[in-house]
Amino acid sequence: MYETLVHIDLDTFFVSCERLLDSRLNGKPILIGGTSDRGVVASCSYEARQFGIHSAMPMKLARQLCPHAIVIKGNGGTYSKYSDMVTEIVAEESPLFEKSSIDEFYIDATGMDRFFGCYKWAQELRNRIRKETGLPLSFGMSTNKTVSKITTGEAKPNGHRQILPGDEKAFLAPLSVKKIPGVGDQTYKLLRNMGIEYIRTIQEMPIELMEKVLGKNGITLWKKANGIDPTPVIPFHEKKSISSSLTFERDTIDVTRLKEILTTMAEKLCFYLRNGNKVTSCVTVTVRYSDFDTRTRQERIEYTSCDHTLIQTTQDLFDKLYDRRVLCRLVGVRFSHLVEGGHQINLFEDSEEKIKLYQAMDKIRNKYGQDAVQRAVAMDKTGIGQMDNPFNGQKNFVPAHRRQ
Repeated sequence: MYETLVHIDLDTFFVSCERLLDSRLNGKPILIGGTSDRGVVASCSYEARQFGIHSAMPMKLARQLCPHAIVIKGNGGTYSKYSDMVTEIVAEESPLFEKSSIDEFYIDATGMDRFFGCYKWAQELRNRIRKETGLPLSFGMSTNKTVSKITTGEAKPNGHRQILPGDEKAFLAPLSVKKIPGVGDQTYKLLRNMGIEYIRTIQEMPIELMEKVLGKNGITLWKKANGIDPTPVIPFHEKKSISSSLTFERDTIDVTRLKEILTTMAEKLCFYLRNGNKVTSCVTVTVRYSDFDTRTRQERIEYTSCDHTLIQTTQDLFDKLYDRRVLCRLVGVRFSHLVEGGHQINLFEDSEEKIKLYQAMDKIRNKYGQDAVQRAVAMDKTGIGQMDNPFNGQKNFVPAHRRQ
């Protein structure tokens, strides 16, 4: 029996969410991302792509290519809400699924043909998502993750396609090597320098040659080009770190402002730790100077998710790190070594009042938004808006028909 894997991708997800909120955006070139010239494009509509714009492109260049494009900063809370709606539907309908990102899913439908045609079932799932959320989406179906993901790309926008067992190599052969997941700009340039433009060429090459040129990555690339990918659908991914950073519109040497921004970042990350029932034992602070010299410093601490501990650690690390006293381009903070669990009260530093205060603050934020309650230093900190939930999709959903 062949495996049957479905890959679902919500088309131009951020743009689609914005259009659900404002129908006047339909049919217009939309750019989602940093609104300053130093920002980058997080997502763009198909109308904008016609001008050569793509994700991760500098916003300044995107505006030059399409001056009449509508630029929207975006709202992580809105996107998380719609992503959760889709996740609930997929969880109710699917026997086993993996949420690989905020807008992508893999579903293992192996064996369902005994009860229901898999392709027909996937079409009905797609129709339900479109009907209940209003979001356009595409899906591809094949025997493995790689081929399914590529198939979805070929089915876009707002379409679907199936590659039957045995047809994987023929389907992949005429496509560009850039279609293979994991082939970035550098790998693509290397392959083009070798005279490799289409997947067919890799299929015809000895695997030993690919290994010699690209090492272990060459073996993986050769297998994917030949439609071989044994990677299973994993229903849960443990997130090991969360982070936040900010690149300034103008480089600054205002130390007070830098520390206030780091405090705001740390406070928001603490909120997400508690919401995700996580604690951290490692704090890292990053400073990038105007000459792009980037410095980091970290410190191991007792497991915690409390604001007062993590904010103080962040401030201390910054004081030790920011020693050049020259213009700063970027600052960031990261909490890593995350583990499951609630905060363990420190008998010498914590109090019951503090713990109850955090619980009350989190309750208000969950009801009214992340910025409903915040420290005074976090007020009017432009550039640090609502952050996307870093634990979005990390829950191990149980389909409705299996819930007790």
